[in-house]
Amino acid sequence: MQTEKKKICVIGLGYIGLPTAALISNLGYEVVGVDINQSTVDTVNSGNVHIVEPDLDKYVQNSVLSNNLKAYTSPKESDVYIICVPTPFKYEEGIPSPNIDYVMSAAESIKELIKEGDLIILESTSPVGTTGKIYDLINSTDVDIEKVSIAYCPERVLPGKIIHELVNNDRIVGGVNKKSTDNVSSFYETFVNGNVLKTSDKTAEMCKLAENSFRDINIAYANELSMICDKNNINVWELIELANRHPRVDILDPGTGVGGHCIAVDPWFIVSSNPDESKLIKTARVINDYKPEWVVSKICMEVHNIKSLINRKPKVACLGLSFKPNIDDLRESPAVEVVTHLLEKNINVVAVEPNIKSHNKFSLSSFDDALDSDLIVVLVKHKEFLSKNSIKKITKKKFLDFCGVLRS
Repeated sequence: MQTEKKKICVIGLGYIGLPTAALISNLGYEVVGVDINQSTVDTVNSGNVHIVEPDLDKYVQNSVLSNNLKAYTSPKESDVYIICVPTPFKYEEGIPSPNIDYVMSAAESIKELIKEGDLIILESTSPVGTTGKIYDLINSTDVDIEKVSIAYCPERVLPGKIIHELVNNDRIVGGVNKKSTDNVSSFYETFVNGNVLKTSDKTAEMCKLAENSFRDINIAYANELSMICDKNNINVWELIELANRHPRVDILDPGTGVGGHCIAVDPWFIVSSNPDESKLIKTARVINDYKPEWVVSKICMEVHNIKSLINRKPKVACLGLSFKPNIDDLRESPAVEVVTHLLEKNINVVAVEPNIKSHNKFSLSSFDDALDSDLIVVLVKHKEFLSKNSIKKITKKKFLDFCGVLRS
């Protein structure tokens, strides 16, 4: 694969930035990884990883040993700059709205390094118009902006399959002009096996938000069904299985809520900018944000019933903390929200999360040690809870299953 000896600077070594840096450095590019966290920089430079992701440790180790990947706390002059920093939300008048401070700070950190012919790529999920703001920032420097390519290329990967999907998924590239779109597309074509689809920067930005809003709406439907079925004493898992036998129906599985830094966040980026036109998107967000509260109410009701029988404070084991199965990512996790609220209600809770070693807020337990609890609550469908032996152990106790681990 021809890398043209370009030097790449990846800003942000998190769940997207580190896999991206590791992947392209394994392909022969010289990569500078940048993160403001010194501990992250030291970990990467030692050939290790600070996040759980299949095969990532091997990619990082190979890249560091070959000297193709080096991490720093500040950017170095390169030919391609890829911004992969967080875009959290802040609250304005009670409505979550996107915070692009990290994105603009990253752009600010490289603006004096930019030279003619460079590519500047934003991958962070961002509200419409963010790529244009980066263009304006670079345009304020002495560099000839017409000789710099600036584009948005959203990541669209699934945690647990990031390396595979970075290579094989289709990518969307939206440049601030045609030249930018073409040049950045040519770069992605050196390591992407999927199609590289060209569009404008604003369309690419909206596409990422639209994709995750679509998923959020579908999950909201499943979560709302689960609450309706509970009220009517209907097995929601059986209902969904039967309904999905219709050739044009494909209802998703309900869960504890919606988490992660994409689906739980991105719809608000649309709502905050288009409040009058995004009523369905906002309603889906409200439903999914409410689901952990509903889960807490069901657990508290069961705890009250158990307490009346045993005349002491029941012990509750909550299985799973991450926002989705088989990863260590707790960002925006509904399971974390549930456990937090239970502790606030002075309920005796122990958490089981096989993908992390410790937590600064929760008491962690092994799965087997947690089985002495009076109530087992399944919040995340981790593989460790799915074996026949694990299910047999869970069902020997009083349990509540909110993610379908025990479905027949």
